Order: sequence, then C-alpha cells, then structure tokens
Amino acid sequence: MGTSSSSYSPKTVYLDVDGKMQKVIFSRYCSPCDIRELLCSSSNIARNTAISLVNSEGALISIDPTMPTNTPNSQYKVMPQSTGQVGDKEDMFQNVLSQVAEQFSRAFRINELKTEVTNRLAMLEKRVELEGLKMVEIEKCKNDLRKLRDEMTSKGGGRVTCGCKYSFTEDGKKLSPRRDVPNYPKYTLSQETIEALKKPTFDVWHWEHNEMLSCLEYMYHDLGLVKEFNMNPITLKRWLLGIQENYRNNPFHNFRHCFCVSQMMYGMIHLCNLQERLTMTDMCILMTAAVCHDLDHPGYNNTYQINAHTELAVRYNDISPLENHHCAVAFQIISMPECNIFANIETEAFKHLRQAIITLILATDMARHGEILDSFKQNVDNFDFTNQKHVTCLKLVLIKCCDISNEVRPTEVAEPWLDCLLEEYFMQSDREKSEGLPVASFMDRDKVTKPTAQIGFIKFVLIPMFETVMKLFPQIEEIMVQPLRDSRDHYEELKQIDDAMTEAQKKKTESKSLGGKKK
Repeated sequence: MGTSSSSYSPKTVYLDVDGKMQKVIFSRYCSPCDIRELLCSSSNIARNTAISLVNSEGALISIDPTMPTNTPNSQYKVMPQSTGQVGDKEDMFQNVLSQVAEQFSRAFRINELKTEVTNRLAMLEKRVELEGLKMVEIEKCKNDLRKLRDEMTSKGGGRVTCGCKYSFTEDGKKLSPRRDVPNYPKYTLSQETIEALKKPTFDVWHWEHNEMLSCLEYMYHDLGLVKEFNMNPITLKRWLLGIQENYRNNPFHNFRHCFCVSQMMYGMIHLCNLQERLTMTDMCILMTAAVCHDLDHPGYNNTYQINAHTELAVRYNDISPLENHHCAVAFQIISMPECNIFANIETEAFKHLRQAIITLILATDMARHGEILDSFKQNVDNFDFTNQKHVTCLKLVLIKCCDISNEVRPTEVAEPWLDCLLEEYFMQSDREKSEGLPVASFMDRDKVTKPTAQIGFIKFVLIPMFETVMKLFPQIEEIMVQPLRDSRDHYEELKQIDDAMTEAQKKKTESKSLGGKKK
C-alpha cells in the first residue's frame, strides 16, 4: 500500500532493581507481552507475573512499544501486582481496603454496604483531587455518591446492580452486566502515542482493552467535549467501560472494531480541521455515534436476521434490525444515572443529540449506502457549512467512511481485519447452509478468496466514497485515498497470480487426462 509506519530505533529504559540500575533495550516491534516478559526477566521476577511500571513519582507507565523513555537519573521500577510484601503506605492502604471491600460484598448487610460506599467516596475524592480537577467536578462526584447512598438506604439493603447490558439474543433473553462498578487503570499516554492517534496509520493491534479505553477517554478530553457538555469525568469512565462490556467477542464486530472506527473518526476530525468548521455538538455526535455504532452486534448481519426471522428482525419489522438494536442498547446504557454522560445538559439539547446520534448509527446500514452517497454528491460541489442539511449529510458520510475504513490503513494493520471479517462471514454462511437459508457468494468459504472479497468492494464502494469526500477535503488524498488505490492494485495482482495458478493447474489436469486416454 502507499503508506507505511515510520521506522524507529530501539528504545532504552532504565530500571531500579534492588537499588541497582538495569538497562533494558527493546524494539518498537515488540508486543506488550514481550516487553512485560523482558521487564520481569530484568527485575528477577517470575515470568507471567502481573506487573505494573511506575516512574520516580509513582505514576503508572503504559507498558507498550511507545512507552516514554527515561534517563539513568529517573529510573522506572517494576512492581509485581500480586506481591504479598508490604509496599509503601498507599499500596498497603489500597490492599487492605480491597480485602475489606471484598468481605463487605459477601455480607449483604446494609450497614456494611454503607461503609463500602463511604470508602469508595473517599477514594474517588482523593483521585479527583490528585488529578487536579475543578471543584465543581468534585462536587458532582460527591452528589452522585450521596444519591447512590440514599437510594441504597431507602431500599433497605442488598447489593445494587445495574442493568447496563440490555440486549436481545435470538432467544429473547436479556443479558446482565458483568460487573457493578466500572474501574480501569489510568495510563499515561506518551506524546508519540498522542500524535499517532490523530493519524489513519495508527496501529490498533498493539493495544489492550484498558489501554483503548484510556485512549477513548483522552479523545473526549482533547476535543473539549468533557468541558463543553459538563461531563462528570468519573461518569465518562463508567460509560466507556459500559460500552466495552456491551460489545461481544465476535471475530470482527467487537470492541477493537469500535475503537478502530472511533480512532479513525478522531483522526479525520483533525485531518480535515473539522473543529474549525463544525460545532462542538457536531463533534460530540460524530464521536459518540462512532463509539456506539455496533453495540451488541451478534456476528450475523441483517440479511441473516431477516431471512431467519430472528427476534430483532421481527421487533424492527425487517428495517435495519441490527442498527436499530445498536441505538437501543446505546441509549439504555446512557439512561443509567451512573453512565449518563449527558446528565448535565438541557432536555432539549439531549433530545437533539439523541436524534442525531441515532440518525448516524442507522446510516451505517450498507443497504442505504447508495442513497446516502448520492445525497452527499448533490451537495459537495456547493457545500455550505452553515447549511444544516449539508452538515448532516457530511456527518452521515463521515461515519460511513470510518466504519469501513480498514483498507485506508497500512497493509500490516488492514490485512488482519480482512481475516477477521472473512472468519465472521464464514461462520454465518455455514449456519445459513445448515438452516437451509440463502447464502451470499461473497460470504461462502467455498467460493470467496481475499482478492475476490476486496477488489469489488474497494473499486465500487470505498474509492468512489472517499474520492467524493476528497472534493471537500483535498488533504485526505495522500493519506487516505492513495492507500485505497494501492490496496486495489495489490489485490488485483494477487488475483492475477491466483488465476494463473488455477489455469496452470487446469492445464496440468487436462494433460494428465489426455495422457491416460492415449495409453
């Protein structure tokens, strides 16, 4: 393809191991797991031990190829997370508090539950103060927890659970949440990672779920959405984890795909200077729709839902059943007070945001591709950023671009996504065959190859759409459109090779057949 990642020299970090300095060198091509094993080995810690990396000030450092380097005078320390030794006072306090909280969770007595909530309040207040948040945000956290305590008291006891995952399986069962109180570690993003997040070349395969959550949280802060919509930062964390919990472990339509689409949207906002041309409300609609666009995807597309008469198809009258379901799950998560990132905006403003986010998510149904692209083509030559209809049309095309943008990325990032997509396609076609349902040829493992799967899609869907967007934003040609053209050429070359091999095999078979007849 036309783009590739920049080359990096090996990185060096310095560790404090029992008071002695240990120098560790690794390549950017190392995976986070390889780096963890290297750190364990350098620190005389058993392999596969859960560890964290902290700097001289005690801040957590993300263990990945883009982690910031240090100097011999500012050594990092590797901390085993499962150690039984007493660390500093703060670690001891956290360990004791965790043990006490675990005992309380088993007790189911109201007085003990009140104590647990009080402890959580104290921990949250301390965290907020340490991060230097404004006093008004601290008060919001306090008020949220006071309401939670009052609600628990009025109910008279028992652990409060939240129905943050409300989705319909084919059997019509509601799915319950996997945990009560969302929480994930705070990662320090390096400047290198921050800059890479703004580019379509970002490698989404290097990151674990907690790290992707931190990146999404950073995007909302960086775009000014937290400040503009008066979001409680703790609620933002809860909401993001609620989102992650409601993506299934499908080969393709999973939380990593959600992050991939959201990161591409964030990158296009920067690349196309949309912050200068659209409103903050538009930014929020674009990002939130991208995050929520495939929530609770079951791994089987709309065609299967309709042909198999699933509950989703019946519920939504065969009209974009999956996309309607994604919207429903998205706003059920937001309807929970502890996950409502829009709790502090006016009712009318929320109605507008809700309707706009739904409109964008529904636009990701590929059955509407031609309709949406044709509408944008009619406006692009005389586009007016003050015309709300024009802007809405642009937002629909932007989320479509981001949703199917894998081939824009470097080959080493894009090709694994194709493998995941084909795996999901084959699972569906196998099921359709077993149930006697129609099977699309592009999903049939007996008919499709990588080149045949991609050539038509790139030539007739991706390139025309991105070239139309390029008329409005010429700066995307080199970094987004040219990689698509290169990808098309790449798969056409592969198809020629496949065809030549098939023809050679055919001639060889015919030759053997003729030879047998002569004998």
